[in-house]
Amino acid sequence: MKTSILRQLVILPLLIASMALLYACSSAFGRAGAEPPAVTRNIVLTQGASVALAATASSNHAAAQLRLERVNDSRCRAGTVCVWAGYISYSFVLTGQDGSTSQFVLSENMPNARASITEQGWTITLTGLEPQAAPAKDEIAPDYRVSLRVSNAPSS
Repeated sequence: MKTSILRQLVILPLLIASMALLYACSSAFGRAGAEPPAVTRNIVLTQGASVALAATASSNHAAAQLRLERVNDSRCRAGTVCVWAGYISYSFVLTGQDGSTSQFVLSENMPNARASITEQGWTITLTGLEPQAAPAKDEIAPDYRVSLRVSNAPSS
């Protein structure tokens, strides 16, 4: 009888530890299909340039590609007289991993435009522009550099 009790004192804790280990492993595998962790990046694009947006920071494959198609600068040029101030806007194309595309325009001051948008699970927000001033009257349009914050975090 002492042997039976001794076995139970040894086997019972081992059984409980094994069950706890199996539970922990199954929980980890169950999370494998969950949403990828949020990724936020600051990027800078020039007209015609594109960037691959990965679903996770360590991912080697792109979940989407963001391209700055066009910069439209209708602001009043320095050294001219204008009846309105004008605005600058940016046309983008977002191509998903499945080939689907979304076209959108971002602007901080254009009527009916927004400085931030959420498309295909990505939130894209204007954060800056270089050069900020409109070019002079006889100057050619500069190579604009548009700064963005891109995140796949759920909108709150």
